[in-house]
Amino acid sequence: MRAPKSGILAGAVALAVVLVGAIPAAAATTTRWATWQPLTGSGGAYSASVEIAASPAITATMTSDSRAGQVGVISGSSVWLSEDTPVGAKYGSSVNQQYLNLRPRADNAASPSTTTYSFANPTPTSGWTFVLGDIDADAVRIQAIGPDGRPLTEAQLGFQGGFNYCAPGLPAKPSCTGDAADVPTWDPATLTLTGNDAAADTSGASAWFEPSAPISSLSFVFTRRAGFPVYQTWFASIARDITGAVTDVDDGPLGGAPVSLTDANGVIVATATTNPDGSYSFAGFVAADGYTVRIIPPAGKIAVSGNAQQVDLTDADAVADFTVRDIVPVAVSGRVTDDDGNALAGVTVSIDGGQSTTTDADGFYLFDSVAVGGHTVVVSALTGYSITDPTQIINVPADSEVPIEDVDFAFVENPTLSGSVLATGAGVPGVTVTATAPGGTTLTAVTDANGDYSFPRLPSGAYDVTVTTPAGYTATGATTRTENVAADDVLDVDFALARLGAIDGVVRGDGGAPIAGAVVTVAGGGTSQQLTTDAAGAYGLGDLAPGTYTITVTPPAGTTVVGSATRTVTITGAGEAFVDQDFTLAALVVPPTDPVQPADPGSGGAATPGGGNGGVTRLPGTGLGPETFAWAGAGAAVLAVGAVLLVVSRRRSRRDSSDIDG
Repeated sequence: MRAPKSGILAGAVALAVVLVGAIPAAAATTTRWATWQPLTGSGGAYSASVEIAASPAITATMTSDSRAGQVGVISGSSVWLSEDTPVGAKYGSSVNQQYLNLRPRADNAASPSTTTYSFANPTPTSGWTFVLGDIDADAVRIQAIGPDGRPLTEAQLGFQGGFNYCAPGLPAKPSCTGDAADVPTWDPATLTLTGNDAAADTSGASAWFEPSAPISSLSFVFTRRAGFPVYQTWFASIARDITGAVTDVDDGPLGGAPVSLTDANGVIVATATTNPDGSYSFAGFVAADGYTVRIIPPAGKIAVSGNAQQVDLTDADAVADFTVRDIVPVAVSGRVTDDDGNALAGVTVSIDGGQSTTTDADGFYLFDSVAVGGHTVVVSALTGYSITDPTQIINVPADSEVPIEDVDFAFVENPTLSGSVLATGAGVPGVTVTATAPGGTTLTAVTDANGDYSFPRLPSGAYDVTVTTPAGYTATGATTRTENVAADDVLDVDFALARLGAIDGVVRGDGGAPIAGAVVTVAGGGTSQQLTTDAAGAYGLGDLAPGTYTITVTPPAGTTVVGSATRTVTITGAGEAFVDQDFTLAALVVPPTDPVQPADPGSGGAATPGGGNGGVTRLPGTGLGPETFAWAGAGAAVLAVGAVLLVVSRRRSRRDSSDIDG
């Protein structure tokens, strides 16, 4: 689709939608469309950042090797997704909300662009969407990688269906004209959206997704099928609220109690303090599962049913109430930390294998009503950490109500192995790196926006670390390294890649019309490939390794090349895309020749038109007419006169010389 011009109707519709606003799905449900930072860089190397949600933050750094031209962050004032589209019905209208326009790497089927979103933290398992628009004369393959380094399945990507935001009958659509039946086709086997069968440039063909698994890296591989396509990307999220109250069994509502909220990644994303009436709230958090609410009871108090509750915002708001009571002697308490003294929250601690609790945000735990006698306090194993002795023996004396405190545990964090994946010194995001541990267990990581990866808290041993070369790159060094993990962190386990390049151009006539069927030869990198221009006169080749390439056009019969028939380009490890490598052909001009008639049968010689008795007779065996000999005779006479004049001149010169001497 080509960007439509905004008009009076579009402006009126936009104003109406802004005034009315998006209708939330429920009273406490709110929606928002992503905000973008401006696109930076140039063709072949763009970057930007996007914020999809604020609480907890869903943010990503975007990198793309899209070509230039009609790309960038668009305001949404002329093109938007109305509340009458399937995605708009859930997330509200996107009018005046930003989206991103990008293109293929080069305008040929062999040079797709790859756009990768590297998320600062793994995404939630629900509560957000991405939309791909203007999928008509093109195709998009989707690849999402989870925090465990494994690709998401088709089901986990959450394809919700196709729609056309320009279809007639949508009351609040933008001022574009589309067809409700013109929607992209989804292939679950290849995870690819493909536009209409004719690869025609149309308007509004879109599809939307709601992933159901966490994502660390999301990539769109965009391929041109015809024309000069662009595609659009939107993100949106839904948020809901968590509320609750803390009540003292004896004293009623408890004000001033600290409350914390942890997300599914184990990050504390909000804190609060209960109001005088005991209430608290966490408003506007992404509608997903995996949240944990924790309270810290005041001194002398303990939570009746534990100090933590799991909450789920996927389908509705959540309520998490707590009740506290006075501690019943004897109390046992302590703290769990790492070897640097940092608190470890959510660690399970038990007494005698029965009564158990978890550490709060500051790493503290507490039991009460511990009976008189000896007891064993046990801290559960923690992945990525080691501890010399996970048990402590305590004794509660008879007739004592003195709390037993400082029953602490300190874990030692295992070493981390880390490195970077680089191409010409720049980090490559979204690359899968695996580490095969002793015994054959395979761990997987994904490079972040800076190309960095890490395997935190590894047990000791030898690891084979392998990089998976992504599409569009080639390895320039070893792809596997063996590293030994002992007591210290293992750093700088780096891998080097080079980006593959691309070439494209058009062959035209000297009048500007495209020439189909012209042969273009691309030689270099140890290979030679012949390409044939299509109906638009275009040719192109992608996935070219670094090297020097010659591009030569072979003109079809009856034509010649205007200018040079060969161009030379050099692709470096940066993977340049050399576009517009065009050639011009012109019709070959052949000088006219005089036709020769057959010889006159009566004369035995050759005759010109009009021969016979009224024509000019040619001499047999020579084909020469009398006029030829006439001209030859005249020439001989001129030469003879010249010779006589030369002799006379020399005699006069000698005579004059003799007179001077005398």
